[in-house]
Amino acid sequence: MNLPAAAREALEAFAQCPGWEQRARLLLQWGERLEPLSDAERRPANLVQGCESQVWLLGEQRDGRWHFRAGSDARLLRGLLAVLLARVDGLAAAELQGVDLADWFARLGLSRQLSPSRSNGLNAVLQRMRELAAQA
Repeated sequence: MNLPAAAREALEAFAQCPGWEQRARLLLQWGERLEPLSDAERRPANLVQGCESQVWLLGEQRDGRWHFRAGSDARLLRGLLAVLLARVDGLAAAELQGVDLADWFARLGLSRQLSPSRSNGLNAVLQRMRELAAQA
């Protein structure tokens, strides 16, 4: 499978972490990388339904590839969003359909720490990405 450069970077970074404490710290650092959303972007139309915490998602297609921005008030969730965005950034709509969220978080060593509600929320984010791509 051909991974985006940011996804390969995430895999390498998380592979260096011997335990959950280090992974959690790294996750928070990745969350800090997210470009902040403006107040105008944090509008109800951009809210992802199905997340316990508030998550806003914006997507745009450039040259047949999808680029997403996301934000949340929850710090850990911002980190999870950052590594999800690393996995999907620059994919074509058809490639988005094939993204396996559980496999991605397992490869990062994060799946055991995903509560069912967080997992459901991230699946809702991925589903929303697929909907945006299908509508284009």
